[in-house]
Amino acid sequence: MAVGDRVRGVWQAALKADDDLDTDNVRIGEPPETRRHQFLKLMWIGIWFSYLAAPFEDILGDHHTVLADVLGGLGLVLFVGVYLALVFRHTSRALERQRVFAVLGALLAMALMLSLTLGAAWLVLFVYVCVAIGAVLPMRLARILIPVVSGILLFIGVHTPGAADFLWALMIPSMLGGFAMVGVRQMARTTRALREARATVAHLAANEERLRLARDLHDLLGHSLSLITLKSELAGRMLPGSPEAAAQQIADIEQVSRQALVDVREAVSGFRRPTLDAEIAGARTALAAAGVTADLDRVAVRDPGPDGADESPLADLTPDAEGALAWALREAVTNVVRHSGARRCEVSLAEEGGELRLTVTDDGHGPARPHGNGLTGLTERLALADGRLETGPGPRGGFRLRACVPLVCRRAPQDGPAAPLGAS
Repeated sequence: MAVGDRVRGVWQAALKADDDLDTDNVRIGEPPETRRHQFLKLMWIGIWFSYLAAPFEDILGDHHTVLADVLGGLGLVLFVGVYLALVFRHTSRALERQRVFAVLGALLAMALMLSLTLGAAWLVLFVYVCVAIGAVLPMRLARILIPVVSGILLFIGVHTPGAADFLWALMIPSMLGGFAMVGVRQMARTTRALREARATVAHLAANEERLRLARDLHDLLGHSLSLITLKSELAGRMLPGSPEAAAQQIADIEQVSRQALVDVREAVSGFRRPTLDAEIAGARTALAAAGVTADLDRVAVRDPGPDGADESPLADLTPDAEGALAWALREAVTNVVRHSGARRCEVSLAEEGGELRLTVTDDGHGPARPHGNGLTGLTERLALADGRLETGPGPRGGFRLRACVPLVCRRAPQDGPAAPLGAS
């Protein structure tokens, strides 16, 4: 399985697990999706309506005239409705600041009017004003307005008959409830941001997998189809006079086609990782079929020493770094065959400055598009292996491509000078 598939699978499993856990619960930072969610959220908010027992008792008792009780009941219903509309729907959603201040101003005005006209039992409405402030305003504003509203509550309570006995029982919930809602609001916004970030990571993982597949298919099919085209043309020219040689070319076409099919399947499955040994052999075949003289004598392939250990520079490469160099060789040879019009191609591999550098130089006119899809994808491959790509004209014309990847460790100096890079 490819890295992108694994990452995407992990996130999808996490999303599914999160959905399974929250099937019957309201998820923090998201609006209710079903009637059950709406009911649960309303019940959670409704617990705090127990503080309204005093205003209800004041209305139902014989403390005021009938008109005052009716107007007080209507005012209480309106206050609760506005409060619910503000807190129930918009706790985790940003509103226009003017609308927020208008609604909060209306709540504060109703609390002032009802408490000043109907008595101490209505001072509890200021607690709900503080809670609403904490629920909908940013922290920098809430930490100022909550003490201000609590101060108004204290000022009115001191001058209201019968409020002194329970005034502190209202001051503490107004302060604590308001700042607690500030924390709930911050938690809801943070949770919502985390969900969005998780969805973004899953989306990026899918995009990365699509990009990997596009790079692999471009490099695989570009090289294989170019070789098939060259061998088909060669077989066509040989067919009238040399049917045996043409048959050999057709057999090579069949072999290349089968290998291309295997490579495409491996690329789709995420298992494709070419090696330099295989790509060097493929480069010889492709350059020979195109009639380009190949000079690959200065390529250091794997060379087991007397004790069986690999003493070539490739022993100090990570698999990803070797794979990036192999893709670089394939892309460079494909460009030489398809676009350069070259008659000679030189390939060298040398260690220098803690890096292994693959250089491909030809005497042609270079690729048709110096910044095409192939070189762009190759740059991305090398970057994933902490390497880099350098392209430009060769020492004596033509085009030079150099791919550099870091070695795992610095090797001991070898006897004799290192092979020159791209010398022609």
